[in-house]
Amino acid sequence: MRVAVIDGQGGGIGKAIVGRLRRAFGNNIEIIALGTNSMATSLMLKAGANEGATGENAIVYNVARVDLILGLISILSANSLLGELTPLMSKAIAESPAKKVLIPLNKSNIIVAGSENKPLPHYIDDIIEIVQAGGVK
Repeated sequence: MRVAVIDGQGGGIGKAIVGRLRRAFGNNIEIIALGTNSMATSLMLKAGANEGATGENAIVYNVARVDLILGLISILSANSLLGELTPLMSKAIAESPAKKVLIPLNKSNIIVAGSENKPLPHYIDDIIEIVQAGGVK
């Protein structure tokens, strides 16, 4: 299974997701770190991603070539991550045939009705469970 983890800004959330995926699945999963900036990509690579790429073209190109996309729900919103995620990136992510497993943190003025307000590590636990179930829960 090929999984893309998308993050920007400081890269801490992507790093946490990649690290937990690597511990849960070992080398039985291919993780591609897609950062909106080089710091985010670098941190995800250090956390155990197999490959990494940075910037708009890298994200647009790769999201169509993975089975799962993981990240914050805000990656579907143009100009999120303080403007680092471009409209073209969010369009490519939304239109990708890959399943998307997204963390509903209330950022970028997006509030998901019915979602729990819980700490990030608990959402990452949910991601691991969903990926273990093959991308469906």
